[in-house]
Amino acid sequence: MGAGFLHKQLLVCFSAFLFLLVVIIHQDAPGTLQLGFLGALRGEPVSAEQRQGSPTFQWRGTEEERAGDSMPVPVPSRPPATTRHPLQVVYPYNYRFLLNEPDKCRDRAPFLVLLVVTEPKDITVRNAIRQTWGNESAVPGVSMVRIFLTGVHPRYGSPLQRLLEEESALHRDIIQQDFLDTYNNLTLKTLMGMEWVSTHCSNASYVMKADSDIFLNVGFLVRQLLQPQLPPKKDFMTGHIYRNTGPLRSKAYKWYVPREVYPNNTYPPYCGGAGYVLSGDLAKKVYGAAQTLRVINMEDAFLGICLYKLGISVTNSPWGLFNVFWLEYEKCRFSRLVLVHHYGPTDLLRVWPDFQGGNKTCPS
Repeated sequence: MGAGFLHKQLLVCFSAFLFLLVVIIHQDAPGTLQLGFLGALRGEPVSAEQRQGSPTFQWRGTEEERAGDSMPVPVPSRPPATTRHPLQVVYPYNYRFLLNEPDKCRDRAPFLVLLVVTEPKDITVRNAIRQTWGNESAVPGVSMVRIFLTGVHPRYGSPLQRLLEEESALHRDIIQQDFLDTYNNLTLKTLMGMEWVSTHCSNASYVMKADSDIFLNVGFLVRQLLQPQLPPKKDFMTGHIYRNTGPLRSKAYKWYVPREVYPNNTYPPYCGGAGYVLSGDLAKKVYGAAQTLRVINMEDAFLGICLYKLGISVTNSPWGLFNVFWLEYEKCRFSRLVLVHHYGPTDLLRVWPDFQGGNKTCPS
């Protein structure tokens, strides 16, 4: 009797653990169907079909878009504050560049532009990235340009602005527009980067948008995935692809998207915002499409909407190259990945010397 009771208690505890683990993963990747998750826990292989899901996106759009999907929809430059939902992103709008680097690509056609999302206060973060994966000389023989994207701090804009201007004068790698730097304005920050590429670096072969809290194996990205010896791809975008996802309607989540902002129940397939790569020609097309769409406060999903509008599909990359979760550092494992999420400046500076060092030979 005692053994049976103990066995039942263990089963209950294990079931509770599985439930909590699913909830945690679901919150870290909002809206994602965790296909094959329980099978993976049991050690069963996950098929490519399970990993990719099936495209079930259904487009509703606004009334104007439904009335004439093939025609650009005129959008007022700034919706009246009385009718605009607080989370509705104000776009298109003539945001001014407070810091700019218009000459970065004047005398070169970079193979890769790194657009790194940061906050105005992130001086330590930017310095760590400059010393590690953001070093423009990280891949010998390959021309790279590093640009940090930022807005205006909601509370300490003026004192931080002076520091940003000094940092910008020293490194010449920061661009900034006059929107507030908030989580819900992340889409504006990314579109600023697309605008900068379209206007000042339209000769780039590839563009990567990256969060600032990642480990990026830029050598593997360039040599193995993008392959500079081949002609640049066109209409190309890849990363960690989310399918069969939809907006979270609960205000308890920071990823909350109300119906007033986005009426659809699902998103088209899109690449997770920790880091994704697109061809230079597509960066310009995405920026153009954004001028005709209602911009939403989920930046990565919005780029998927732009691709849907353009009739372009995301491109599958080898499974696991873009790792949106944290992994314990191990040199050989990291040498076969493009990115790993949740690596701050201290972690980067700690592991980078070993990663760059030749003290360990990894099997091919």
